[in-house]
Amino acid sequence: MTRKHLNTFIYGKISRIKALIETAEKEGAAFYEKNNNAAGTRLRNALQQIKVVATDLRKDVTEKKNAAKN
Repeated sequence: MTRKHLNTFIYGKISRIKALIETAEKEGAAFYEKNNNAAGTRLRNALQQIKVVATDLRKDVTEKKNAAKN
C-alpha cells in the first residue's frame, strides 16, 4: 500500500470505530434507560462490529511493526 492509501485505510478504520461507538452509546441508552430489548440486540451487534474492526486494525499494525523489524 502506498502511504496515502495506508493513511486512508487507517483513518477509515478509526472513523468506522467512532461511528460504531456512537451507535453503541445510543443503543445502550435505549436499552438501559428505556428497557428496550431490541436496542440491547443492536448494542451487542455494534460491540461485536467494534471488536472485528479493532482486531483487523490491530492485525495490520502488528504486521507493519514486524515488517519494520526485518
